[in-house]
Amino acid sequence: MATKKIVVVDDEESIRKTFFLILNKTYRVYLAKDGAEALARFKNAAVDLVIADYRLPDMNGVELVESLRRAGFGGEVILISAFADLIEPEVLARLRISHFFAKPLDLNALNRSIDYLLKKDELIAGRTV
Repeated sequence: MATKKIVVVDDEESIRKTFFLILNKTYRVYLAKDGAEALARFKNAAVDLVIADYRLPDMNGVELVESLRRAGFGGEVILISAFADLIEPEVLARLRISHFFAKPLDLNALNRSIDYLLKKDELIAGRTV
């Protein structure tokens, strides 16, 4: 049974469904259509990774991550966007956003990043034991 939990926040249903189909074999995947839904459902939940689109209808992905961080979320974050020129590297660093991917997504690279972020503790522990 998958124990790591991922929340995917994107206003495009096809993207949410694609993430679900790709990730649900390995992880517990939850979907949200906008920042408000993500905050309402997952602000206090034990989530390991948030994957958020930058352009959301009610707030952008950076604002969502800021709200989650203020609420105490310390987990991993991947930000995705078709508008890479809007994303400032300083903001990614300040909010501890682990990775940024430009759309169209390279699903293989994205999968490798997700696996790395969610399994790095196991990998590190395995090397030191």
